[in-house]
Amino acid sequence: MKAANFDSLTYANRLKAAGMDGGLAEVQASALTEVIQDHFHTLSTKQELQQVSLDLRKEMNLMGQDLRKEMNLMGQDLRKDMQLQGQELRKDMQLQGQELRKDMQLLRLEVQKDMQLLEQRMVIKLGSLMVLAIGVVATVVKLL
Repeated sequence: MKAANFDSLTYANRLKAAGMDGGLAEVQASALTEVIQDHFHTLSTKQELQQVSLDLRKEMNLMGQDLRKEMNLMGQDLRKDMQLQGQELRKDMQLQGQELRKDMQLLRLEVQKDMQLLEQRMVIKLGSLMVLAIGVVATVVKLL
């Protein structure tokens, strides 16, 4: 880094021209010179700032690439998890469908049995009514 160009004599003369006491102007110029010389080496040059900026950009690009890779991996993991859950859901749905079919088949058999019992009852009742009707007709014929 190049040394700071500070003209303390010109600064002191400006202070004097502005109305400041000569001794005070010289002390202030001397103090400012010391501050500039003591702290000038800690200041960064434009080139150093540009280099830091480039380094930061490179680091940010690397971090962005890492984040993209990580996001891609997470996306792949999520897709796999979703596929597995989809397969599990399909299996569960198939099992539920099979259970429903079995339940429907059992209900169908129960309804058929109930219908057969009702049919038998109806036949018996109709037979009884026919016997009764024949008995009534026979009684009416004998009475006539």
